[in-house]
Amino acid sequence: MLTVVEVPQWQGSASPTAPRLVEGAARLAAMIPADAHVRVETGATLAETADRVRQALPQDGFVVTVGGDCGVELEPITAALRRHGDRLHVAWFDAHGDMNTPATSPSGAFHGMILRTLQGEGPADLVRSPALHPSRIALAGTRSLDPAESEHIRRAGIGGLDAIGPDAVVYVHVDLDVLDGITSVGYPEPDGLSAQALTEAVAELAARHPIAGLGITEYAPANPRDQELLERLVPSLVGLCTASQ
Repeated sequence: MLTVVEVPQWQGSASPTAPRLVEGAARLAAMIPADAHVRVETGATLAETADRVRQALPQDGFVVTVGGDCGVELEPITAALRRHGDRLHVAWFDAHGDMNTPATSPSGAFHGMILRTLQGEGPADLVRSPALHPSRIALAGTRSLDPAESEHIRRAGIGGLDAIGPDAVVYVHVDLDVLDGITSVGYPEPDGLSAQALTEAVAELAARHPIAGLGITEYAPANPRDQELLERLVPSLVGLCTASQ
């Protein structure tokens, strides 16, 4: 059973293009052949939206969460962590570290704090239990970090995909700004991964580990070429992750 959970949340982003994430979530959901499709209406606050996502998550089957900003991953990853415990590792494909705290964030935008919040350090109404241990995080394609994020990564010893242990169950997060040359995102960064490199990395993960879930976020439609790319890429990523079940 494959369920797509569409979360058109844009309020966690500080980008001027953030409102486009609503349309982006709908377009991503439409690219994925699924047994069920659940659209979560955003609430008045990020915490209210997170509560709605938690209630919408199915109890079984494979879930692909599409955003929206990266903050939509709060409840899906927490649910996977509760299910798999310390076996769960998170492969974070993202140009940015998303590891600021409210005290260190230059923008105050939650999508730049989500991965740190999952570690137990974030806005009080969005911190969940259990916390994700830093040793269970693997960064991929990350190339734009704020100084406080770099320091936390160094201090916590957060590594790359090669740090994922052989017995791990992996949740795959993809912020589309991890891709090179994509413009339909709020904060594009140069020198990213090609679509082929991203696909190959996910394929390698899925060949070695059970995949606990998949999140695809931060599509702000602006360029028809990006749409064409994603119409090929997104179903491929979903197929690789669901084949690991």
